[in-house]
Amino acid sequence: MDDVEALREHLGLERMDLIAHSAGANLAVLYATRHPERVGRLVLVTPSTKAVDITATPEIRREVTRPRAAEPWYPAASAALEAVMAGDATDEDWEAITPFFYGRWDAVAQAHHAAEDEWRNVEAAAAFAAEGAFDPDAIRSTLAGFPAPVLLLTGEVDVGAAPRVIAEYATLFPNAEHVVQPGGGHFPWLDDAEWFTTAIEAFLTRHAAHPTR
Repeated sequence: MDDVEALREHLGLERMDLIAHSAGANLAVLYATRHPERVGRLVLVTPSTKAVDITATPEIRREVTRPRAAEPWYPAASAALEAVMAGDATDEDWEAITPFFYGRWDAVAQAHHAAEDEWRNVEAAAAFAAEGAFDPDAIRSTLAGFPAPVLLLTGEVDVGAAPRVIAEYATLFPNAEHVVQPGGGHFPWLDDAEWFTTAIEAFLTRHAAHPTR
């Protein structure tokens, strides 16, 4: 959080808008709870819910994945997902569920996934989600009074940030909107960049009365 605050000071902003994706949403929310007066608008894209301790049930995850049953990779991915939810997953199972994180398991998605090792820091990820990293009760309590407008954007078929889970997340904020991108996965800009950018732009425009300077 200190790095984010240092960036705000470096840029000379009285307030700033934050957009965060996946696990990064936890960091954005932590910053918002510590410096609510410094956040103009907050956008959380397919956010992780670790910071607020909301967990998808197996049925919710199955509900998200069932519409994809006709996909050729589905049987192997579905079996692997059951192993993951049962806590018996192997490395192969984790790899097999990858298509569930993309709206289309096409060449673009596969290239994106293949590049993952170049930008993922496994050790940092493990530390980030370590026991005691978050205080969900305190975070929830603070978010209940968070004044800035919030957009939570989810993908219709994202098994990682299922729409029903993020809809629950949205209720923790007093001024939040939740939108679901049709056919979107965990990286919704890959599935329909125009829909994705239009949704965020529309939100920012509606709340333009919240200046960042």
